[in-house]
Amino acid sequence: MPRATLTEELKLIESIVAAHPSGIGITAIEAEMAQGQGGKPNRRTLQRRLQKLIGEQRLTTEGESIALVYKLISGSVVPASGSMTLTATATAEAELYVPVSPEGAVIRDQVRLALMHRRPVGYQRDFLQAYQPGETFYLPEPLRLQLHEMGRTSANERPAGTYARDILGRLLVDLSWASSKLEGNTYSRLDTLNLIELGQVAKGKDAIETQMILNHKAAIEMLIEDADEVGFDAFTFKNLHAVLSQDLMRDPQACGRLRRRPVDISGTVFHPLALPQVVEDCFMQLLDKAAAIPDPFEQAFFLMVQLPYLQPFEDVNKRVSRIGANIPLFKHNLCPLSFIDVPEHAYIEGTLGVYELNQIELLRDVFIWAYERSCQRYLAIAQTMVEPNPLKIKYREALIQAVQTVVKGLRQPSPAVIAEVAQDHAAQADQAAFREMLTAALQQLHEGSIARYRLRRSEYIAWQHAQDHA
Repeated sequence: MPRATLTEELKLIESIVAAHPSGIGITAIEAEMAQGQGGKPNRRTLQRRLQKLIGEQRLTTEGESIALVYKLISGSVVPASGSMTLTATATAEAELYVPVSPEGAVIRDQVRLALMHRRPVGYQRDFLQAYQPGETFYLPEPLRLQLHEMGRTSANERPAGTYARDILGRLLVDLSWASSKLEGNTYSRLDTLNLIELGQVAKGKDAIETQMILNHKAAIEMLIEDADEVGFDAFTFKNLHAVLSQDLMRDPQACGRLRRRPVDISGTVFHPLALPQVVEDCFMQLLDKAAAIPDPFEQAFFLMVQLPYLQPFEDVNKRVSRIGANIPLFKHNLCPLSFIDVPEHAYIEGTLGVYELNQIELLRDVFIWAYERSCQRYLAIAQTMVEPNPLKIKYREALIQAVQTVVKGLRQPSPAVIAEVAQDHAAQADQAAFREMLTAALQQLHEGSIARYRLRRSEYIAWQHAQDHA
């Protein structure tokens, strides 16, 4: 079963405690969690989760030592099902939500029914096969035209990925934070900013949450840096999964590989495909269809619908779909989709509508609202941006190679070394400007920025060590 997010674990613990009005001890909580998760939770992790719930005034304690029990604080709201991963709850009504179409409202109401009232369903291969690129459209033409109007940028005639690079600093923080938040990550945007820009790990946060943020950052940089080469192909998506799932999979061998075993998703009556060969066949068919779709927004939304539905990887499928949905937007220099401020319940329920009903209208409502929100943010930012240095655009690849030459060669960033390296990477007329760019790049290099120069952390540390002992 896919790893539960922090939010999902907290909901599960809270629901277990709620079922014992007179209180329940940590050993009994462990036992009930083991039944639901298929394995006993780590005691120290469980203690941290319980302390977090106490700190949020959702739980309280009575007694001491071995007699200590946990109780639900009166007035706390607990999901009725207590299930993990994809739980549609009645509390969503009281939370922030996106504007919903009449069709979306019907889907929302259906997926909010108790599990016992929803019919179990398996993967419907016809849902994918019936889609014909260029003929079938999840996004009607007026909607696509509206999205193009919203997402158009001043970089539309420039090389692929130019606009994303122009707003890279903001995009790395926003998309890494917002996508992780949809997985239950509790990092704040400021925490995420400090981690990405300064390498500062937020105090009191789980190592898994930190790793999730860093994986998002690396995945986004990978797609933007290679915007000309990435596409809707197996190589791109397997590598995207490998980066997003690094150090987060129970089986490290599953990173970047299609799953070879069945998976279950708690909180839904949907059962994904089980046969590895069929998963692989559908995965290739999905990518072939995506590549053939003529409109970038239709491509993005098609991926958000079909990839999580197929569950081609053991875990991290929704993250792959959210980051992968930006590929056509990066390529066409359209405003990216950051998922900033997207309500978690709306996203989950839209996804459940696809899983259980093969209906896309609620998820489409979420997609449209999320994209409009992203456009408002980034187009406002673009108005205040300084025009990029044309030499930085001209020598972008050369600068990456020059930084690599210095770092991998364990060379000191002295004026003589800078001048020598610059001679090999820039025209004579641009030597002075290139030396300045290289000097600045090396001075600003840190663990949070090495991925943009395609450097490994071990290479950067070795270079730092060489400088310290020079």
